[in-house]
Amino acid sequence: MSLNKVILIGNVGREPDVRYFDSGNAVANFTLATNERGYRLANGTEIPERTEWHNIVAGRDRALFVERHVHKGSLVYVEGKIRTRSYDDASGNKRYITEIYADRIEFFSLGGRRPQDAEHAGDPSAATQPADAAAEVHAFAAKSEPTPTTSASDLEPISPADADPVDDLPF
Repeated sequence: MSLNKVILIGNVGREPDVRYFDSGNAVANFTLATNERGYRLANGTEIPERTEWHNIVAGRDRALFVERHVHKGSLVYVEGKIRTRSYDDASGNKRYITEIYADRIEFFSLGGRRPQDAEHAGDPSAATQPADAAAEVHAFAAKSEPTPTTSASDLEPISPADADPVDDLPF
């Protein structure tokens, strides 16, 4: 058994880039910054805060959601899969890029105010945005992927003796 699942909460680093294909499907790309707190080791050495930048790819309905609601500085929750792909650059060198393919995106707001509210203050087109973005986000997340249901009675306990000792992790 294997699992490829990523959960991130962070701030959008740049305005999302949304592209449309001839088929009508869309894909959105944006960067997400997450921070690891700094700390002090027992010997007194300071380890500074570290920022990681993640490349996020959102397709289809999620791309439309990103286009409408996600902006630079937005605090978002992203759940998805990690994928690495390669390409040849202009010089013929092989390059690798690691991306998070979003299965679910939720919008967070701090203090009850969304970042785009400040950007669109006084903008009449902002009135077309939903008043309760959180409700729309949760509705979007709920309809984007059905959640399988399993009851406790469907699961059988497994003891370590029943586990296959040959089936070990690949590292």
